[in-house]
Amino acid sequence: MDESLVKRLEAAVVRLESLSIGGSRQVAAPEDGGDAAATDPSIVAFDDLISQYVARVTSAAEKIGGKVLDVSKAIAEAFSVERELLVKIKQTQKPDMAGLIEFLKPLNEAIGKASALAEGRRSDFSHHLKTGADSLSALAWIAYTGKDCGMSMPIAHVEESWQMAEFYCNKVLVEYRNKDVNHVEWAKALKELYLPGLRDYVKAHYPLGPVWNATGKIAAAAPAKAAPTRGAPAPAPPPPPPASLFSSETAQPSSTAPKEGMSAVFAELNSGKPVTSGLKKVTADMKTKNRADRSGIVTAPEKGTRAGSSSFSKSGPPKLELQMGRKWVVENQIGRNNLVIDDCDSKQTVYVFGCKNSVLQIQGKVNNITVDNCTKMGVVFKDVVAACEIVNCSGVEVQCQGSAPTISVDNTAGCQLYLSKDALGASITTAKSSEINVLVPGSEPDGDWGEHALPQQYIHVYKDGQFVTTPVSHSGG
Repeated sequence: MDESLVKRLEAAVVRLESLSIGGSRQVAAPEDGGDAAATDPSIVAFDDLISQYVARVTSAAEKIGGKVLDVSKAIAEAFSVERELLVKIKQTQKPDMAGLIEFLKPLNEAIGKASALAEGRRSDFSHHLKTGADSLSALAWIAYTGKDCGMSMPIAHVEESWQMAEFYCNKVLVEYRNKDVNHVEWAKALKELYLPGLRDYVKAHYPLGPVWNATGKIAAAAPAKAAPTRGAPAPAPPPPPPASLFSSETAQPSSTAPKEGMSAVFAELNSGKPVTSGLKKVTADMKTKNRADRSGIVTAPEKGTRAGSSSFSKSGPPKLELQMGRKWVVENQIGRNNLVIDDCDSKQTVYVFGCKNSVLQIQGKVNNITVDNCTKMGVVFKDVVAACEIVNCSGVEVQCQGSAPTISVDNTAGCQLYLSKDALGASITTAKSSEINVLVPGSEPDGDWGEHALPQQYIHVYKDGQFVTTPVSHSGG
């Protein structure tokens, strides 16, 4: 009994601290039914999520301080805002598009604060800030209204959002595993906040999205715009909004045909401070087979055009498209940390060329992946049928979350390979490459990653009529 009381008090303290972070932001007083909604099992469970998981993140951040503490407070504030919205949903009828835009605006503003911290000049804690900012897109599950709304179902959305943030979270774990245990504790606490924390909460209470109150009050609509003066021509209709959620770029279509309705919500959420963890997708009209200005014939570039290190600034415009239904082409992307290919299958290949300072996530099994002539490029993929090839690259990082029978690295300086447990049996081939490190998961579920440097130097000895080659081993005496 005493332990239960202590947990309730801790939850109340965490909520008060989270609300105080918002500064001058005013919190509406609960109306009729507010007390009943606050005691609903789903709201109580969200309070437990905050007290158990969010509190661990902020507690670990306090030991580090600085910008890590700032982004952790922004995370706590975003979860607090989501709790307020969950309470209001139980008191409110499902609004129309304009009303839903206005309803979700506080959450977008809270997420924007974390994104603002991750922008600008690179700091010592850039990976922490990117992890925190990207992870908050998981809270957008609350915007799910049905299978035609343009986003994954709530549970899948939480998992997919964390996968993007995990790319930077793993960098924190690798960088600080032997330097500072506080950073490792923070990274692990943040992961557990989403997996299993938020994912299990959504699975238990909102697997099909939020449930609105059919007999509740009507949500406040967005402020009406001023009517045009008499005699003035009516303004032209705006272009259709993008279907991607929390996109940091404008006019990036979805991988399926643009949808009406909820697409407008996502476009409005994108106003103001954009969230950098948005998804970049490809529409059917961007595929080569459907474009009138393309013949559909894929021509091989001249060999000389790939030799220069400045090819990504001179070779042409950026591309992210499916050609002839078989080959995904990602070219000349610079500074894009939110590229996503999600409409793929095991018969298609992915070719990444001339990209710099970008991150590509491949959500699904593909036949082959080639990363060619890229600099400081990150690629995260699930499964590959044939091989993942890295050639003519510099400072790249590749993470396999599923299985890959073969990984080859050719003429590359600096490559980090992150392998899942299912990919430990992969055959890794290297040629004319240096600084190749392979990181594998620990034996324990929460254990540290093990780092292994692949040999670069070899000894060739003529023995018994043939040369015997062995890697150079540096050992002390």
